[in-house]
Amino acid sequence: MKTLRLILGDQLNIDHSWFDHQEENIIYCLFETRQDTDFIRHHIQKLCAFFGAMRQFADELRSRGHRVFYFKINDIENRQTLTDNLNHLIEALEIEKFEYLFPDKFGLDKRLKAFCDYLSIPSRASDTEHFITERRELKDFFDGKKQFIMESFYRHLRKKHDILMEAGQPEGGLWNYDKSNRKKWKSHHTVPVEISFNNDVSEILADLKDADVITMGRPKGQTIDYPLTRSQAIDQLDYFCEHLLVHFGDYQDAMHTGEVNLFHSRISFALNTKILDPRTCINSALKAFRTHRETISISQLEGFVRQILGWREYMRGMYWMFMPNYKTTNELGHHNTLPNFYWTGKTKMNCMSHAINNSLDNAYAHHIQRLMITGNFALLNQTDPDQVDAWYLGIYADALEWVQITNTRGMSQFADGGKIATKPYISAANYINKMSNYCGDCNYNNKERHTDNACPFNSLYWNFLDDKREKLASNRRMGMVYKLLDRIPKTELEKIKDRAYQIIMNPDDY
Repeated sequence: MKTLRLILGDQLNIDHSWFDHQEENIIYCLFETRQDTDFIRHHIQKLCAFFGAMRQFADELRSRGHRVFYFKINDIENRQTLTDNLNHLIEALEIEKFEYLFPDKFGLDKRLKAFCDYLSIPSRASDTEHFITERRELKDFFDGKKQFIMESFYRHLRKKHDILMEAGQPEGGLWNYDKSNRKKWKSHHTVPVEISFNNDVSEILADLKDADVITMGRPKGQTIDYPLTRSQAIDQLDYFCEHLLVHFGDYQDAMHTGEVNLFHSRISFALNTKILDPRTCINSALKAFRTHRETISISQLEGFVRQILGWREYMRGMYWMFMPNYKTTNELGHHNTLPNFYWTGKTKMNCMSHAINNSLDNAYAHHIQRLMITGNFALLNQTDPDQVDAWYLGIYADALEWVQITNTRGMSQFADGGKIATKPYISAANYINKMSNYCGDCNYNNKERHTDNACPFNSLYWNFLDDKREKLASNRRMGMVYKLLDRIPKTELEKIKDRAYQIIMNPDDY
């Protein structure tokens, strides 16, 4: 049967069994559409990375003898929506069967099922052959439980797949070395010169300009450093394992004005587009650890494995367990507007300025910058989680709904009421100062709480705790901070709340 197979922009797995054999009657299709570029404002580098990787993937398929129809954003044949393009090709090519890979986006999964129901030809959906777990594996694991603790699921996966295990026990004696992964970086160890790919995206930039696609962020000239092919992604992974893994665990939470990536791997874009396989990443790190035991400690390795095997698979499982309602949950009732400086980087707060400008410059920030700087401020500002979601989904090249919304609405904004995080991830300036050099030359005093010179994080932190006392005071993990709040004299708390109110009402003045 003449078959049309759809490949989405985050399904670029060249090792998928679909591609094992070249068949004349099978046609593959990939689309760049306004439906994808316009539903939120995306970082210009994110669109360049996705379209660049998709175009490279289409070329790779053709080089292997596969038939491919690829619609660029400006192609005349492009109907600019997924289903319109599919209908067009099915009719024009006299297609007799339609096949697709399961999408990782709930809404798209639903739409493709509905599309197939209305087709007059047979259809079939297949697994992407990427994730380590099945969609519903986490739901089955937590069946009947009231809490969904990532650590327990992570340990289950370690045992099931025999990763960092010895005779049924965790290798090294501990399941989790998180307490060893919280060091502040003070130039103790030189960060190696970063690997760079300089992929030419001038054609994509011109196409986006001609299509008048509205974007955010800043381009890096006519090139992009994200790995766009399997070989580049493997080079990036190998570079991490050889040069960065040795200090990754120690400094994975550290932040510094002089470093964009520190010892982070920069493989998240390749992973989330399925250019890279998570098993490959884990196995490569394991090999490096076993080869260089004298220099790479198990705490460095376990921190990396936990992010991929633990956190990434956990977030995907939580997404499929709680969607579609998860996308609209707002348990704290936040409705304030996201400050304009999230789009410009123009703020006198040094930590926010650095984290946001880094994001605007690179379409990237590591997880602590996202969680404890930009996410922390958005939560303390009591920002509408819909607006926070849109910003995070748009600005980061690696952001896809299944991983972004669980991290943002759950971990960062506590909008799910505690399904993912057992307490809100908030802090005053003390934590930021502990994990970075941001406070050193900031306009604000990180010790003060309510003066004109006080760090806004301090005023907002105590105000947030007071505002949310009814919802959070009974949380056993919040007991200590509420005891500290109760020790603040009433007159001082009033001054703190007055300053916090001024910041929330006029955030772009700060």
